[in-house]
Amino acid sequence: MVSRVIPVEPFDLVVFGATGDLARRKILPGLYRRWLAGQIPEGSRLIGAARSAMTPGAFRAFAAQAIDEFVADDKRDAAAEAAFLARLEYVAVDAEGQTGWRELAALMRDGVVRAFYFSVAPALFGSLAERLKQHAIADDASRVVVEKPFGSDLETARALNATLARHFQEAQIYRIDHYLGKETVQNLMAVRFANILFEPLWNAQYVDHVQITVAETVGVAGRASYYDKSGAMRDMVQNHMMQLLCLIAMEPPYHFDPDAVRDEKLKVIRALDPVRAENIVRGQYLPGAGQPGYLEDVENPESQSESFVALQAHISNWRWKGTPFYLRTGKRLRARVSEIAVTFKEPPHSIFDDAQGWRENVLVIRLQPDEGMNLKVMIKEPGPGGMRLVQVPLDMSFAEALGAEGADMPDAYERLIMDVIRGNQTLFMRGDEVEAAWAWTDPVIDLWDGQKPHDYEPGTSGPEEALMLMHRDGRRWREIR
Repeated sequence: MVSRVIPVEPFDLVVFGATGDLARRKILPGLYRRWLAGQIPEGSRLIGAARSAMTPGAFRAFAAQAIDEFVADDKRDAAAEAAFLARLEYVAVDAEGQTGWRELAALMRDGVVRAFYFSVAPALFGSLAERLKQHAIADDASRVVVEKPFGSDLETARALNATLARHFQEAQIYRIDHYLGKETVQNLMAVRFANILFEPLWNAQYVDHVQITVAETVGVAGRASYYDKSGAMRDMVQNHMMQLLCLIAMEPPYHFDPDAVRDEKLKVIRALDPVRAENIVRGQYLPGAGQPGYLEDVENPESQSESFVALQAHISNWRWKGTPFYLRTGKRLRARVSEIAVTFKEPPHSIFDDAQGWRENVLVIRLQPDEGMNLKVMIKEPGPGGMRLVQVPLDMSFAEALGAEGADMPDAYERLIMDVIRGNQTLFMRGDEVEAAWAWTDPVIDLWDGQKPHDYEPGTSGPEEALMLMHRDGRRWREIR
């Protein structure tokens, strides 16, 4: 199976913060891959904008180095790379001053899509938006992309929304969450809403519980300053994991339409019960295996920010009342894995004598690594000697199911940037959705004010207290591997 590549309209994409880490690792290599795939038409340009004084030639050299570092050898083509680099321009601009804005305005063309990627600190969003309008660089059809963190609490999120709203309509604002660009996340919607198989079972009557895990093996070194102010709750749960929870729990929208999808996600967030103190565990990783601990990484021996959080959430609506959702994320854990596991209830009556042999049916949606899905079902163990049950997976690895070419899936940023150019906001967060997520998150953070997180050894599954969070309910976390 070969995936179809549908070209977008010609565009001018201005990336503010074009010499930063995100542009180097994701944006520039991703756009090159879309050019190589034939999705970006000839009449398109990428304009880098940053404070650094740099010639267009130097920026092209910077982009070439990024491609060399972050694009696989089998996706390198000298002629295509040269043609891509020829699309690049650069302007030195002062986000909070007037330097460079006239030069940027002079580069803008009529008749193409204009998009502006704010790959900068949120404190600069307002200044950039104001100057784009002041110099007539952005018009009513332009699109702006803003990166997380989108606020640090409800108050700051509202302020950012208000700042952007002074200059752009909500339909022009694309709040990017790269988790929503992952192939498996979108396949979750396809599995739920394009097949009759699961929908009758997708409720509290048949689902025992849901686990969402995002585990990382790395620590916070390199992001220490940001991370120590945010912690895992703000960095992961409020946005990435909240979005996964919404896609699992949402009602079918009337149509695969941006506002229809986001309306249903918003309903889930508003139906979340407040989290009780006994239903949340925080942790900090200790030194080990020749690596510093969290306190050493952030150079703050008094830090109370968490590198791990596990919690139990409940949704008070008709579909999910009584079904717990367990969320877990952390740094310096046993393995790098992101997955959603939907565990179904056991049959009401077993006709088999070997009751101990029964295991639950589990649908596992894996986001990374090895994107794919498997459904664990019970079958008879082969051989004579009676009816012995064994659990086996019905596995669908995208790499195997779609073949070599079909498995070559775009990076999440590639897909989302192309959606910006198309004007498709389905996979982007709406302002009221962001505020609702913070309205739920803020009281959770307030619960542990002044409390130190539990310690945990690196290379484990987190603090022992997190295991007890599920053990007391007669359940177990899935193994991180």
